[in-house]
Amino acid sequence: MRILITGARAPAALHLARLMHGAGHHVVMADSLRRTVSAASRACADYVILPPANGDFTTYATAIRSAIIDHHIDLVVPTCEEVFFLAKIWAEDPPDAPLLAPDQATLLSAHNKHAFIQTAMGLGLPVPETTLLTSVPDLDKVRDRARALVFKPVWSRFARDVLIRPDHVDIVPSDERPWVAQDFVAGTEVCVYAMAHAGRVAAISAYRPIYRAGKGAGIAFVPVSDPAIDRFVATFAAGTGWTGQISFDLMQQDDGTILPLECNPRATSGIHFFRDPDRFAAAFFGQGTVAPDCTGLQAVKLALLLYGPAQQPFGVWRDLWRAGDVMRWPGDPAPGRQQFAATLEIAGIALRRRMSLTAASTHDIEWDG
Repeated sequence: MRILITGARAPAALHLARLMHGAGHHVVMADSLRRTVSAASRACADYVILPPANGDFTTYATAIRSAIIDHHIDLVVPTCEEVFFLAKIWAEDPPDAPLLAPDQATLLSAHNKHAFIQTAMGLGLPVPETTLLTSVPDLDKVRDRARALVFKPVWSRFARDVLIRPDHVDIVPSDERPWVAQDFVAGTEVCVYAMAHAGRVAAISAYRPIYRAGKGAGIAFVPVSDPAIDRFVATFAAGTGWTGQISFDLMQQDDGTILPLECNPRATSGIHFFRDPDRFAAAFFGQGTVAPDCTGLQAVKLALLLYGPAQQPFGVWRDLWRAGDVMRWPGDPAPGRQQFAATLEIAGIALRRRMSLTAASTHDIEWDG
């Protein structure tokens, strides 16, 4: 097939492109950043520079339609938050290629941190108590329990603005910027990447981040396996009829109970534990199932070098040595070199907009309701 993969800035998108290319598919990649790691990959046959997804929507939609026509695309596969803008395009006037993602309403109910918990609870899954806050009076009702709660915006990513068991809560929830107050859950945090077709899970990869970029995105991770995690994902996918990529942040309590924290209806780092192109591509397109075939610590080593020393000043050097580098792929060295230019482009955005690197990395594709 001729596949258009969007969100080319993400290492997960690069990995997906390499798997698809290795399985014999023709891969075109697209993003609004110019120097993404994917653009340098031999897996990328063509690279399309798009306008910002959260800028002028009509301009963005026109660019997507042109890319589909110009490159004779058979299938569009989103990997980052541009999925919400693409779903809006397909909802209003579908282009001549399918979008491998759920409909807009299903996507938004998963992305919304309160609606996601409500959906999981409706499917009979255990959940932490989660209260929607849309006003200061809502906040006042839970303020005296703040030390037992986690506060986060309904629309957010990378744990940005999250307050964990704070002494003081200086937020102003509103209908325009709602928050949730969620019971703090002790245990081991586990992240999950999955691919499903009409509610059937075709691929699942659970992992534990051991280093992060700031408070959120994992940059070094180890695989984990637990049937309870698999059951949670299977129940949610079946109950929502999910088709496409989906990811979760879960908490595993000491007794083994799995509690969901939030959902990311897109690709995440768990995809890096799949390395067999033919088996993964077959499952990705609905032909059977596939399990991860890569074990051991994996890392985005440049990010680990930037963020790791502050988190584990001594252990990071051992982990840099023993970790597999997700940027490395047989016969495809260019993305490893390109990540320096890609980081500089994002750093330039961060400086101009006076924001963090993680905020700058997604500022133009964020969907906040």
